[in-house]
Parts: sequence; structure tokens; C-alpha cells
Amino acid sequence: MRRALNCAALAAFATLAACSTPKPADGPFARADAPAPPALAQGTTSAWAPQRSSADTELRGLSVLSDKLAWASGAKGTVLRTIDGENWTALPVPGAEAYDFRDIEAFDANTAIVMGAGPGAASRMYRTRDGGATWQLLVVNQEPEGFWDAMAFWDKYNGIVFGDPVRGAFSILLTTDGGESWQPVSDPKGLAALPQEGAFAASGTCLSVGGKGDAWFVTGGAAQSRVFRSVDRGHNWQAATIQIPAAAASKGAFSIGFDGKGRGLVAGGDYKEPGLGTLNGAVSSDGGAGWSPAQILPSGFMSAVVPVPGTSGTFVAVGLAGSGYTRDGGKSWTIIEKETKLNAVGFSASGAGWAVGPKGLIVKYVGPPLK
Repeated sequence: MRRALNCAALAAFATLAACSTPKPADGPFARADAPAPPALAQGTTSAWAPQRSSADTELRGLSVLSDKLAWASGAKGTVLRTIDGENWTALPVPGAEAYDFRDIEAFDANTAIVMGAGPGAASRMYRTRDGGATWQLLVVNQEPEGFWDAMAFWDKYNGIVFGDPVRGAFSILLTTDGGESWQPVSDPKGLAALPQEGAFAASGTCLSVGGKGDAWFVTGGAAQSRVFRSVDRGHNWQAATIQIPAAAASKGAFSIGFDGKGRGLVAGGDYKEPGLGTLNGAVSSDGGAGWSPAQILPSGFMSAVVPVPGTSGTFVAVGLAGSGYTRDGGKSWTIIEKETKLNAVGFSASGAGWAVGPKGLIVKYVGPPLK
């Protein structure tokens, strides 16, 4: 069942909008238990401007560095980069055409690490130091039952990879040398998984890091959705239950982000029923120690939520239900639009933002300034 969480996503995310007909929510957090919708501010007609690229595959990885520089990744070994904020160039990774690059972490115009998600050795990482002219295979998952979901870096040297449970515990690998080598973490109690529990490699944001050593990841599929938290750079973990409905391989918490001042948001839902109006968010004001229900708008499935760097409480959420933003840590939301279905989103400290989605879709944020 854990494998179904990700393998079903790998096969089905490209056609999510045409998935199963919505049905009444089940479980302990059915529709009637969701909190009242938050205050809704006036939205814009459209705040996403499409940009051209040569890609026609599902895009899920995104790393935004400035108003001109961003990297994206996706299925069939796809890696893209813009250095002028408008035009995207494909940067082929030789021999990686069969891999699904669900996450990418860029450090500058020349240096980036891309992560493949998939069963066993399909989970792997490549790095370029010359703007994509050449690529180095860094590491391959050695666990046949493993499945990497996301990676993140505190800085250019220290990073973390997170994967689905192996032998009953979630997988964590750490690097202190920029990805040259990776060491597994042993915390069988803190990382213990519930039956059927796993994560969603949907946007590269089911894992997040902050400060000097904070890290969080979110899960679904089991009887409950959970947030795992580490305050010592990924060595020890504690889990907290959140109220986003789970109890199915397509349901749970998909994404987590923090604003650097202790405010955090989780987004999720059911990717098979993207219009289902059940609870799709959770909010924390204490660095992830405690969580409360929070309805994200638009209501429905949200695959990613990210902070706008340098702000306090400003987050952007995207998914198959549409996109929206909050300036007050999730208390109220402005709907950007409901028409454009998106997988991942990212913003830079300058306030520039992009989002990516199906069939090579890349859009740039052109709405009201969020800085």
C-alpha cells in the first residue's frame, strides 16, 4: 500500500483532472468536521502568465533563486532553466531519460541537484556545476523497497533526502559535503511509520527545512495525516497528528512550508477528487510543535504550499483546485484563480514567482506584489 501511494501518483498525476467522480468524504474528518471557510479577499482574474518551453512532460520540481533565475524538473529526465526570467532552455541529463525528476535544488546559475523519485534505483540524484552542460550521478537508492520523495538543503553543503518507509521506518539521508556523500539516519522510534503510511512525491515540498537545523515532512495514506519534525538537522524526529483526512492512498498531507518566523502551513487533500471540499490545510505558529486545522482557498486538492521569502505569514498554495495566497499565515486567503491546474510553486526573496504543471506548463506570477 505504501508503494501504491507513490506508484499510483507516478502513473496518474498526468490525468488527475479526469480522475474519479467526487463522493462524500469518509472517516473521522468528514466534510461536516471541516472548519468554516476563512475570510476571502477579492481575487484577480488571472495572475499567472504562461511562458514557453520545449517541455511537454509533467513538471513537478521547481527552484526559484531570483527574478531572472529559476530551474524546473519533471518526467522523462526533464530539466529546464531560465536565466532571463522569460525563456526556458532544456538541459538534458544523458542516460536519465527514463527517470522522473520530482525535485530540484539550485544554488546558482551553474549549480543544481536534481532528484529522481521511483522504486529502488529509480530514486537517484544528479548534479551539474556548469549550467547543465555536464551532469554527475551522485547517489542511487540502495534500498530495493525504498522510494525517495523529496530533498532540501539548509545551505550549499548541508542537505537532506526523505523517503517512504523501509522496514517500518521512514528513510532519511544527510549530506554535509554538498551531495558528494550521503549517510542514513537511524531513528527507528522517531521515524516509525503507521500501517499504509507514506509520502507524496508531488511537488518536492513534502519536505522542508529552515533555520540552522529545523526540518519537517508530511505524510498521508494511513488512518491519520502527520507532520514529522526535527530540530537537530534531521538526526532525531517527533511526529504530530494533523486533521487533514487520510485513510486512502490518494489522501493526506502533501506539502509543508515555514516562513522563517515560526509560522507554518501544510496543504493537501485527495488528488483523485480534487474538487472535494474537505479540510485541506493545517497551520502552526510555534515552529511545528502544534497544529490547528486551516482551510486553504480555493478549497479542494492542493499539492504545494510555499512561503514568500522575507515575509511574515505570506504563503502561496497551488494544486488541481487552483491557486491562492495568504498574507496572514492562513487566516484569510485571496484566490488567484481556479482554472489553471498546477503542481509546484516557488518564490524568490525579490518576490518573483513561478509555478509548473502538466504537459510542460510553466507560468510566472504577475499578480499583486506579495513582498
